[in-house]
Amino acid sequence: MAQVVTNGAMMQCAMGLAPSTLVVLPAKRLMGSSQPVATITDIVPFMNIPPFGVCTSLMNPTVAAATAAALGALTPMPCTPMIIGPWSPGSPTVVAGGIPALTNTSMCNCAYGGVITITMPGQMTVMAP
Repeated sequence: MAQVVTNGAMMQCAMGLAPSTLVVLPAKRLMGSSQPVATITDIVPFMNIPPFGVCTSLMNPTVAAATAAALGALTPMPCTPMIIGPWSPGSPTVVAGGIPALTNTSMCNCAYGGVITITMPGQMTVMAP
């Protein structure tokens, strides 16, 4: 069963070498575990999706140039997320501000070939003793 994603969720890009933390602004007024709930449109680079350390994709022009300068040895360069569309799929049952909520099974794509996935949804179920 999919979990709704909130501010502080952990993400990973297949072409990045470090995890990153999703940033969700409280504009949609739906909260989960005292944090704003993310939607499929929370894709703004640097605001919602910070960099993933360094990028290893040769589709990234800076990586390609650095690799060429190193005579073909892959040379990772700083990540600059270039998101090309909304997260997919969104939640079929939970909406925030009229937009489907983001779930831990959602993914989005970077123009440089990376696939970004949710590794920790940002909210946990707490059992009372």
